Amino acid sequence: MTIRTLLFLGDSANKCFFTTVRCCRSKLQTSQYRQARNLRFRVKQSAPNIQLEHGVIQPSRLWKHLGFTVMVSGASIAGAAIWEYERIRAQTYNIIYRYRQTRVNRTGLRGKVETWWRNLSESQRVFLPILFINAVVYLAWRVPALQKTMLRYFSTSPSTSSSCLSMVLSIFSHYSILHLAANMFVLNSFSSIAVSSLGKEQFLALYLSSGVISTFTSHLYKTMMRAPNVSLGASGAIMGIFGFVCTQYPDLNINIIFLPMFPFTAGIAIKSIMAIDVTGCLLRWRYLDHAAHLGGALFGM
Repeated sequence: MTIRTLLFLGDSANKCFFTTVRCCRSKLQTSQYRQARNLRFRVKQSAPNIQLEHGVIQPSRLWKHLGFTVMVSGASIAGAAIWEYERIRAQTYNIIYRYRQTRVNRTGLRGKVETWWRNLSESQRVFLPILFINAVVYLAWRVPALQKTMLRYFSTSPSTSSSCLSMVLSIFSHYSILHLAANMFVLNSFSSIAVSSLGKEQFLALYLSSGVISTFTSHLYKTMMRAPNVSLGASGAIMGIFGFVCTQYPDLNINIIFLPMFPFTAGIAIKSIMAIDVTGCLLRWRYLDHAAHLGGALFGM
């Protein structure tokens, strides 16, 4: 029986295997091996008694086990998060207290920058870092040595290997200066209303979520249409902000920068833009990523 078990577990090198068995044959006849073999048989014989004590395992009980596992895991993760939050908050209060104790009035350029930053509105403090990141990424596109990296990580397509990471990075990526200027102008126009309604934390959450969801919608559309072309830009994220503002304030008067003499309401604006995007998806226009615009607008709404 021992030789059969070893043959089943061994590899295909039969000669080496039988040689090992013959060499170990003397060790298999020792008293220690016989004692271990008898102990193994006793364990095997006692297994049915253990099974009878606990009864037959019912698969339906696994749902109860799963619920308990999820409950304990969730409570552990939530408790750890709360614990860490309280610890970080206590450390932050200590740092702020020490800073106030040793704070001095800044002079020179640093003092002017701090004064300028404190005088900004809350929406401007959110918009300016976004503008700065987009401007840095735009300048990076101009560096020839970074072209391969920018194309891989700062433009998105469902066919690329780094599509997950690029779903976030492409939100801050613009290759054309006109594209960058138009998107930042629209974002600045609606950021003040959105930040006053949501707060800066939820505004950033809406901006990032709209961008990622719009990119996923673009991937879904391109996969269905088998068109793995590359997309980039903050249009999907901005459409989420625009959709939210137009839904919350449908009677808000807005106008196009090139046609200021024709004002219209925000409700009409979002409907018109979404109609254009639907038409672009149906007719497969490729100049703009209309599927991404629709995904961001719907999520914002």
